[in-house]
Formats: sequence, C-alpha cells, structure tokens
Amino acid sequence: MIYFSSLLKTTPKYKPAADRISTALKEDKIAFSYIENTKDIWLRDFMPGKLKSGKYISFRYEPKYLKNDKNLRTNYRDIETQIPVKVTYSDINLDGGNIVFSHSKERAIISDRVFAENPKRTENELLSELENLLEAKIIIIPSLKSDMTGHADGMVRFVDENTVIGNGTGTRYGLEYRIKRALKKENINVIDFPYFESRGISAAGCYLNFLETEKHIFLPVFGVPEDKEAIEAAERIFTKKIIPVEINEIAADGGCLNCISWETFGP
Repeated sequence: MIYFSSLLKTTPKYKPAADRISTALKEDKIAFSYIENTKDIWLRDFMPGKLKSGKYISFRYEPKYLKNDKNLRTNYRDIETQIPVKVTYSDINLDGGNIVFSHSKERAIISDRVFAENPKRTENELLSELENLLEAKIIIIPSLKSDMTGHADGMVRFVDENTVIGNGTGTRYGLEYRIKRALKKENINVIDFPYFESRGISAAGCYLNFLETEKHIFLPVFGVPEDKEAIEAAERIFTKKIIPVEINEIAADGGCLNCISWETFGP
C-alpha cells in the first residue's frame, strides 16, 4: 500500500501532479490511499520507519527549518489511528527523509544534519542510540550546509547492499565527491545518476528521489531533455519496471516522489 497526504488531491496547485501519480499507480494495479489531517504533503518526514524486524519507529518531527512554521509540523500521534501498524516512539529529532535504508534494512544512510538537530546528545551517543533503534548499521554522509533540509534521500539511494546511486555532477570536488569518500570507507560503491540543479528551493532535477515498490520505480521527470538520460540510466541500473511521472508542480516546492509518499511492502 502506498500512502499520500490528502492535501495532494485537494490543493489546486498540486492536483495536476497528483492526478498523474494516481493514474500511473492505477495502471500498474498498485494500491494507494490518502491520509487526512496532515499539515503538509511531505509524508515521508513525519511517518514512521519500518525496521528489518518488522517493527515501526516514529521520531520527533521538529526540524529547525520549520522552527518558525509550527503550523506545518505534523505530529504522527495525531494521525496514527489511520495507519494499521504498531509504533514505537523516540524523542530523537529526525526526519524520515533523512533515513535511506538498504533493501535488507541492515544499513541506513543518514546525513550529518542529524547532529545539528540533536545538540543535547554527543555524536557517539546519538549514533549508538540510532543503531539500536533502527536495527541497522548507521552510515553518516555530509550534507550541503545551504540546503534547507539536508536530507539523505535527495543525495543517495540504494541499488543493492554495497551500491548506491548518487547525484552525478561531473566534478571531482564538492559535496558529491565528499559523499563518495564517506561511502567508500564503508565499502559502498557510488554510481553517478543524472542530475541537474534548479533555482531556489525547486527539486526539479533530483531524479533519484523516486518512489520505489517491490517491482516498480516511479521516476520523477520534469518535461526537459535530461529526462531521457535519467530514464535510460534507471533502466540500465535497476531490474524493476521504470515508470516516469512528471511532477513539476510538486518539485517546485522542494521535493519529489519519495518525499511525498510512504509505503508498506516487503517482509
């Protein structure tokens, strides 16, 4: 089951993209539903994470970038009755979009933004607690200081246990280079994936922020020539069916398909 915020279909500026997403899901017979009473569309950030044991954990959602926008912070406890899973709660401040699990859930990549969000814990204390809570080896990657969220799901996604895709910028330096160095230390190979940078907060160009199910990858596209390269790259790298979905209306506000979705699948 794939979940989205009901705001996607009721907010006029998002509805065209929401319609294209629902059409794509229906065509491949993938069940989806909407969660009511969320305060924004970025479901990934405030929904619980599923662990390798099958348990679910919900972290505190009070990111610094929403410090002055409390009206946009959804408390999962306020919507939990809509989701048929039992959840454990943690007071660690951590957005779901900053956790990228491997498919086995043995590993989880998190950006170093988590340290700034939890200043009362030392880095070692925080890592130890997160590894226990997430039942996974935690791998820290650098975040772009100027990026509002610093989420890992905009920088890397797993292909297999020892391989990720990362934004390909064609440079040997900068953030992407530092991410590669951090992952190489953990014996994780990084494959460059098509990417282009947009102005302002727009997430257009972040192709790796896709929605993944057991047999499909719903790839965000933006109606530009670069889309073709991204589709072809995804088809080379993944064995799953690649389904492009144009989502400019959503990307304009800073996120793509992984950001707006939450799924329950797998063992």
